Amino acid sequence: MTNHETEIRAFLADRAIAQQTKDLDKLMSFYAPDAVYYDAVAPLRFTGEEEIRRNFQRWFDGYEGDITLETHDLTLAVGGDTAFAYMLHRDSGKRKGDFQGAVWVRETTCLQRSEGAWAITHEHVSIPIDPATFMVWLPQEKDQPAA
Repeated sequence: MTNHETEIRAFLADRAIAQQTKDLDKLMSFYAPDAVYYDAVAPLRFTGEEEIRRNFQRWFDGYEGDITLETHDLTLAVGGDTAFAYMLHRDSGKRKGDFQGAVWVRETTCLQRSEGAWAITHEHVSIPIDPATFMVWLPQEKDQPAA
């Protein structure tokens, strides 16, 4: 593992702590001011600090307390001052409303290193769907086959 890979793994672990504890200011510190964020919720794209912050606040507001976020299968590709990470997350916790299940999400994160510091410049989060029904597919296990 290279030094950059070690740095990015620590960076993403620290970001996960900010997500789990709903520390919005800390979470936003991981993103470039002009980052572009594609989420599984509308609209199609969140651009820049204000829109991304508002989207994370919406996510946080859906939980009664902290968020449980397990990262699985983190894979990195690093070249110079650019890196890509992809992973699976299992998102759970005490949600407001009726739905209380865990949700598996897929995430791809693009990072750039400037003046010795990494920042997320683009992120894409998606939830799998059943192509026969176009309904969200909520597997219980990471490697569960589709029906």
